Amino acid sequence: MPAPRPHDRTVLLHALLGGLPAVVISMVWLWGSDHSLDVDLTVSLLVLGSWLGFAVAVRQRVVWPLQTMANLLMALREGDYSIRARGARREDPLGEVMLEVNALGALLHAQRRGAVEATALLRTVMEEIDVAVFAFDDSGSLQLVNRSGQRLLAQPAERILGRSASAVGMAECLEGDASRLLSPGIFPGGRGRWGMRRSGFRDRGLPHQLVVIADLSQPLREEELKAWQRLVRVLGHELNNSLTPIKSIAGSLGASLRRNPRPEDWEADLRAGLDIIASRAEGLTRFLQAYAKLARLPPPVPAPFDLSGAARRSIALEARLPVALRGGPAVTLVGDSAQIEQVLINLVKNAVEAVTEQPAASRPDAGVRLGWRQVKDAVEIQIEDDGPGIAQTANLFVPFFTTKPDGTGIGLVLCRQIAENHGGSLELLNRSDSQGCRALFRLPIGSSR
Repeated sequence: MPAPRPHDRTVLLHALLGGLPAVVISMVWLWGSDHSLDVDLTVSLLVLGSWLGFAVAVRQRVVWPLQTMANLLMALREGDYSIRARGARREDPLGEVMLEVNALGALLHAQRRGAVEATALLRTVMEEIDVAVFAFDDSGSLQLVNRSGQRLLAQPAERILGRSASAVGMAECLEGDASRLLSPGIFPGGRGRWGMRRSGFRDRGLPHQLVVIADLSQPLREEELKAWQRLVRVLGHELNNSLTPIKSIAGSLGASLRRNPRPEDWEADLRAGLDIIASRAEGLTRFLQAYAKLARLPPPVPAPFDLSGAARRSIALEARLPVALRGGPAVTLVGDSAQIEQVLINLVKNAVEAVTEQPAASRPDAGVRLGWRQVKDAVEIQIEDDGPGIAQTANLFVPFFTTKPDGTGIGLVLCRQIAENHGGSLELLNRSDSQGCRALFRLPIGSSR
């Protein structure tokens, strides 16, 4: 197949063919008439010259704008957006094309400026943030690292870029869970506790992995300090509640014994005071035993068990108020059935106490209901009551906080700890449909930590 003729030659050929009939006719008429040879030659040269000249002009008129647009597009392709076509105007087909090319150049120029500014901002942020950022290509070679990443690896970028993840000591980061805690001491530039997140992205069509590593030591220390402060505040409050009256009564009894003569009823006062001291000491002992129980919660021993049976055994222990068993689908869980039943017993006990502590005349039909439903790969156990609801939701899971006169303040804390040890969760909410509370106890189906 012959190669196609260049466009400029095609235009020239068409222009010549367009004028060829007129030139042939004029030549036949001219040389067939009775003219002198000088006239025939002069007119022939004039006709042929005009014919060729106009054909070349047509070619130039068509080719020149195309060459201009080619130059403009080549400049755009090479990233030079400052060149513009001259003479572009409206109501002219060629001018419209030139105007659109100029508008395209202005748009690309603005977009490139925005991209350059965004890239500069991103690089500045990456260099300034106190989070290590790494990017690896599909072969595991390090392609990008920020300043925090260099400090973490204790090496400059020029020494580690292009090296494999195993060579820079980060092979563990490209395997396993995408979000997890890393082993302490795996990085030469830090000895803290590290949290890692890994995600994928594409650059020029090739897959890459982005690894972000943050030092969790400071946030963990702050949370630990807050936890200790809350614990000390609650412990101090409980100890003061017991020690203050003991100190006051002991001082009164001592003063009474030092009197001479002693009052007639000093023995009765002594017995009453000692009874109060013994009662407060016993309460303090129960409190410390509850603290020890919270600190020594054993890990769950998982085994398959039927949720329906556990629910029936839990509500059977409650004699103060019949608990309605709504039930749910047949579910077999894998966990420590004794601990799960303890959670259900505590939640049912709290719900029954919330109902029975309010006047019966206010809501004679008030009761407690237990049921469950399956939500994807988990089961959600619901315990609803028609009590007054929760007044202080912020303190529900604060250890040793209680509003009950004889409460220890660890029941809900133990329940939530058991739920989390089984990979689940516990949440208490005020019901939006009516007065009362709803406890949501979620557990995974078929597995346990």
